[in-house]
This record gives sequence, structure tokens and C-alpha cells, in this order.
Amino acid sequence: MRASIVISAVVAVLVGFGSTLAVILAAANALGASPEQTSSWVAALCLSMMVTTAILSIRHKMPIVTAWSTPGAAIIAASSGISINAAVGAFMLAAALILLTAALRPLAALIEKIPATIASAMLAGVLFSFVMAIFEHLQSAPALVFPLVAAFAVLRLFSPTWAVLAVLVLGVGLAYQLGMTQEIGPMQLSALTWIAPEFEPASLIGLGLPLYIVTMASQNLPGFAVLKAAGYNVPSRSILTVTGLASLVSAGVGAHTSNLAAITASLCTGPDTHPDKDKRWLAGPVYAAGYGIIALFGASLVTLFASFPQSLIATVAGVALAGPLVAALGASMTRPEDRFAAVITFLVTASGISAFGIGSAFWGLVAGLAVFGLDRLAKRLRKI
Repeated sequence: MRASIVISAVVAVLVGFGSTLAVILAAANALGASPEQTSSWVAALCLSMMVTTAILSIRHKMPIVTAWSTPGAAIIAASSGISINAAVGAFMLAAALILLTAALRPLAALIEKIPATIASAMLAGVLFSFVMAIFEHLQSAPALVFPLVAAFAVLRLFSPTWAVLAVLVLGVGLAYQLGMTQEIGPMQLSALTWIAPEFEPASLIGLGLPLYIVTMASQNLPGFAVLKAAGYNVPSRSILTVTGLASLVSAGVGAHTSNLAAITASLCTGPDTHPDKDKRWLAGPVYAAGYGIIALFGASLVTLFASFPQSLIATVAGVALAGPLVAALGASMTRPEDRFAAVITFLVTASGISAFGIGSAFWGLVAGLAVFGLDRLAKRLRKI
């Protein structure tokens, strides 16, 4: 055990939790979750990170760390007209599909066949509204939002990883100074709250399927790539089974999907953690312990965040998702022959259109795949 192992793991926990909690709160707010259900959601996610990371890293002796699906949370936050009970049913469907992916190789192959350009465009369409919300709040609360955006623009030049946390800390101080905060409610330890699932077809299709697809395409597959790049033989089926089971169990207390970490995983898989790659797995138990501690105080953290102005939460969520938006837009444009299909996917998703009670993420994917298929068909016909 080296100090670098502890430092890398603690930094990964702080970055993973602090920079995306605002997105979880936005998702809970979109579903009309009560404060008790929201704190249960946060605590269950942290417990899931603790258990899955501990099991996978110790079992496989690799720095396998898990995270919640931030793109998935963004899809949830962008939804409308879905109750928390129906959302839980969609969470369970996504978890079941992850387990099926682990059990059935053809299903995993099918997901991998979804063009990365189309999946990235769908994700970009979901993230777009969050980043645009920064400028909406810039008009209503310029004294708070403008300094935060300016600080992020400068700090990201030195460390994109820490820039979001710095904006959060700066924003809290500025909000208090401007008198924009509310009285903090009673602080308490976390408690898990059972939420009865409702399996509504529109929610299952409009939320459950996009949540599964974006979790696989934007979290698990990149997470596998991070481990491969670090020189590890990835136990993909084991990872999908453990995270799928954890997602299924935690869904009943409000949590959406757990998955392999991608961005934060890179903080634990490189030589800065330990020169010997066979000893970097020790960061896993430290990472798990960090999330276990946060799980105890999840309710208090939700109470604390509830005292902040909505403009602060929206700004922090927006800057946290700005990097993923840029990456998704870039990935969607990598293949010139797919660009039209990717743009259609992005536009339909970003439009927020809803039909038959099914949200825009699903329709964006459908539209993009349809155009992609027509383009490929036309290309084949021209060769005849």
C-alpha cells in the first residue's frame, strides 16, 4: 500500500460524486421524487459503488471501479411526465437488460453494432439541454452564474477534473454571499426508502431502453477500453453481471443503473496510482470505503444541496456535462458518411419531442438508425 493508491482513490471518489451529484438531483426533481426518495436514491447509488467496486477489484485483482450512469441520469432529468414509480420500473428493465447482455453474447454483439456515431449523437442531444440551461440562468442570475462560467473556462485549462469541483465550492460561497441560499433543513443519516415499481409500457420504452443503451455505449464500453489501455484483460461478463445485479437490487430504493467507471477509472488505472499494475487493484477497496462513508451522509448532502438556488445546481450540472457534450459531439462527427444520420439523431433528441408518451432520446435513436440504414442501402444500390 502506497500513499498514491489512497490519494488516487480518494480523488476519484470526490470527482465522481461531487461533480455529478447535481445531475442526480435534477433527475430526481424531474420525476417528482420526495426528499426522502431522493436521499434514498443517492445513498443506494453510493452503497452500490461500494459493494460492486469491492467485489470486482478484490476478486479480479484489478483496479475495477464502478460509478453511476451520469448520461443515464441526464436522460432521466430530461424526461417529463414520468412518475418516480414508473421510473423505478424502467430502472429495473435497464438492469435486467444488462444482465441479459452478460448472459447472451448475441445481445452484447447487437449493442456493439449500434454505430458509435449514432449513440454519441443521442447522448449529445440529451446533454445539450443541460449545458444550454447555463445561459438561461445567466439571464436570471448573472451575478452568480457569470463568475462561475468564467472560473470554469479558466480552471479547465489547468485541470478539467478539478474545475467542476472548484466551481461547486466557489458557487456555494458566492450564493451565500449574495443571500441566495435557503435555510438548511435538519441534517440526518441516510435511510433507504422502498419505492413500488410500476411497469408502464411508455416509460419502459421511452426511459428504460435509452437508459440501457446509453449506459452500455457511453459508460461500460468506454470503461472496458480504459482497462484494456492500462494493460488488463477485462472480465466483461463478470463486470456486467455484478453491476447488473446491483442495479436491479438498488432500483427498488430509487437508484438508477450502476456501471463500470470510465473517466474516474483512469484516475486509478495509471502508473500514478502505482508503478506496478498488478498492485493498482488496492485502489479499489479504498475507493469502495470512500463511497461507503458518503452513503452514510447522503441524506444530509441532499438537504444541503436543497438549500442552494436552482441556478447554482443548474450551472454546476451544466459545466459538469460540458466535457461529455464536447466528447459526444466530436465522436458523432468522426465518420463523414454517418454525419447526416448523426445530426438527425442529435436534432430529434435535443428537440425534446415526445410521442405516445415516449421521450425524445428513443425517437432520436430510431430516427438516426433509420437514416443510417437508408444511407447504407443507397450505397449498396449504387454499387449494383
